[in-house]
Amino acid sequence: MDTVSQGVARELSLLKGKHFVSSADFTSQQIQSLFNLSTQLKSQQRRIDLGNRVLGLIFSKASTRTRVSFQVAMARLGGQIIDLGVQSTQISRGESLKDTSRVLSRYCDALAIRTHSHQELIDYANWSSIPVINALTDLEHPCQALADFLTLKENFGELKGLTLSYVGDGNNVANSLMICGAILGVNIRIACPLGFEPNSLLIDKARLLASPNSIIEISNDPFEIVKGANAIYTDVWASMGQEKEQQERQMAFEGFTLDKKLFAEADAEAIVLHCLPAHRGEEISDEVMESKSSRIFDQAENRLHVQQALLAALLGGL
Repeated sequence: MDTVSQGVARELSLLKGKHFVSSADFTSQQIQSLFNLSTQLKSQQRRIDLGNRVLGLIFSKASTRTRVSFQVAMARLGGQIIDLGVQSTQISRGESLKDTSRVLSRYCDALAIRTHSHQELIDYANWSSIPVINALTDLEHPCQALADFLTLKENFGELKGLTLSYVGDGNNVANSLMICGAILGVNIRIACPLGFEPNSLLIDKARLLASPNSIIEISNDPFEIVKGANAIYTDVWASMGQEKEQQERQMAFEGFTLDKKLFAEADAEAIVLHCLPAHRGEEISDEVMESKSSRIFDQAENRLHVQQALLAALLGGL
């Protein structure tokens, strides 16, 4: 094993048994090591067998990419998935979270949880003796951020000094992009309508993590934010649970569509990112989504590879 591989293995060994609740849970070296392993798994240069270990999925929110990518990742690692839908367990009949978490820790080897409340995820982690993975909460979406920055790395090589501009709602994806980007030395510039900015506590946290290697900038002007950017990222204007606000949000987000005019302000070699699902004609135009600059479906594929690497590291299968 060469020195680089030894370093990667050492960093990943430190993740065994840990929770992944927030993008802030891992260091830059650990994230870069996950990217290294993700690339090996993606190119089939590396195979890992987790020995029939079991990942439990607790999803109280709808999902396509997160659910399928975790299922396929675990299958490729030789493990199994058990779907613990809230309505099919005693959780729906009032069993306490702390009891559920402790019981599932005796049956499963890890839990991936997708829920509305970030505090609920933290409570699961506090009572669990096995790794708990954030598969999306209203506050953060750290697995998505890993896939996003792996996609940037594939396109540009070195991450430090790159500028990623996000245009749209300051939601869970924006929060995780700020935190993960700050750790990796990427400049994160976010444009939202007034009143739709990211969580203020996470802005402060990201700026603290970023200093002095990168910049976190928040604005209400999308054209200012995308100038010279290496990547422009957008997401739906109304996330799950905000459907009743759709019409109000469409009015508030007027002028924030990632279209050809806005994209023209970015760097000539810039790429387009979107975590999907997309509402074409709202937050992104069909023309931009289908352009040669789009890496949206590479980004979606990378959910599989980073989660495969993440599961291998947390479950000690290296």
